[in-house]
Amino acid sequence: MPSVPAAPTGPDRRRYAVAGTGHRAAMYVNALIGDHADDGEIVAWVEPNPVRAAVHEAKVAAAVGGERPVYHPDHLEKALDEQRVDRLVVTSVDNTHADLVSRALRAGVDVVVEKPVAATEAEARQIADAVTETGRDLTMTFNYRYSPRNSALREVIASGEIGQVLSVHFDWALDTVHGADYFRRWHREKVNNGGLLVHKSSHHFDLVNWWIDAVPQRVFASGGRRFYGDDAAHAVGYEPTAGEQALNEQGVDPWRIDVDADPHLAELYGPEAQAVDGYRRDRSVFDPGITTEDTLGLVVEYAGGPVLTYSLTASAPWEGYRVVVNGSRGRAELEVVERGSVVFGADGRATVDPSFTATFGEDTVRPEGERLVVQKHWERAEERPIVAVGPGGHGGGDALLLADVFRGRTEADPLGRAAGFRDGLRASGIGYAGNRSLATGDPVRLDDLGLGIDL
Repeated sequence: MPSVPAAPTGPDRRRYAVAGTGHRAAMYVNALIGDHADDGEIVAWVEPNPVRAAVHEAKVAAAVGGERPVYHPDHLEKALDEQRVDRLVVTSVDNTHADLVSRALRAGVDVVVEKPVAATEAEARQIADAVTETGRDLTMTFNYRYSPRNSALREVIASGEIGQVLSVHFDWALDTVHGADYFRRWHREKVNNGGLLVHKSSHHFDLVNWWIDAVPQRVFASGGRRFYGDDAAHAVGYEPTAGEQALNEQGVDPWRIDVDADPHLAELYGPEAQAVDGYRRDRSVFDPGITTEDTLGLVVEYAGGPVLTYSLTASAPWEGYRVVVNGSRGRAELEVVERGSVVFGADGRATVDPSFTATFGEDTVRPEGERLVVQKHWERAEERPIVAVGPGGHGGGDALLLADVFRGRTEADPLGRAAGFRDGLRASGIGYAGNRSLATGDPVRLDDLGLGIDL
């Protein structure tokens, strides 16, 4: 696993530029004006929409003072040079990663990039060429590795308790609030992000790769857009006529997001920002022209014999995931319920992403929670404790990730949670192969993608 270099502190702290100032940038911005202000400082924004950049700039200015310039992505090299940038944090739309990352690396700047590494295999090759050519550091931010429940499963597998891993079944359910949200915004167009197999599932594939410490080799995928859009299952069976809304008890359309109701989203995506680039954050999930798939299944073969069966549903009535790992000596099962049912608050709305904030109420049949069960052959099942490591998203896991990214590792991590470029390629590579399999109907080997680096 890649090592995490120690970050300078005090007057020698790293100088950061942030490329992409939408909602995803907030975690890194908050870290650099909060817990990691002594480890680094933001010195520039790289963003085509100055209104969105100004939202984050106002927050940083209020916290630490000063003023940071905004550069258009066309002028990335100028920004890196003029502001003496040490590292670039890339949180822009996925299909811009390859251009920004490769240019930064060639300009002599290390990069921290949000998953996925790139939207397509061709774009991933572009980054691989730059990594090989420059030898610069590229850090992937796979925060799910740091979540205590996922770390606990990794510990069980690595301990050898259940023996040699034979197979994994992984079922991920996105509900009709969070799952639907991918079809309101730029993710709805597959050209922007490689579809959910790349944008969302790369998180999940990285978990499996890391859990079982194995290299994916061949992928077969099936699925498509089955629920969202103007011609899929839900829209076709909709009772209201065109133009009418289906309202919940509070009179709110449960399929729509009210950008104005969230002050942060209103600043980032409201009329002033829309006037610059025309981007709408609140489009209908039943629009025509949606190209991203919402219902997917994969079989992945790994070196050494393990096989993964994986499913992703973006229109489930609850949110969470189930993982089963079958080994030669037994079995481990992890079940996580992040939202047992979609319950609307007094204002008729629900939290978009239940993994970060508390949901409304509690479902008594499917209560929110997590459970890790281990059962060895000829023994009774045992439930293993999962201990939160602190406050924050993903049971405190986000804070651990940010410490690795900005401060550097100060102690050994036997779980090997820090992720590098090869990890990113292995995870996104399953998605690229899956997309090619969806298009051809045939299994696809990752070696045939020509990713530019030996996996």
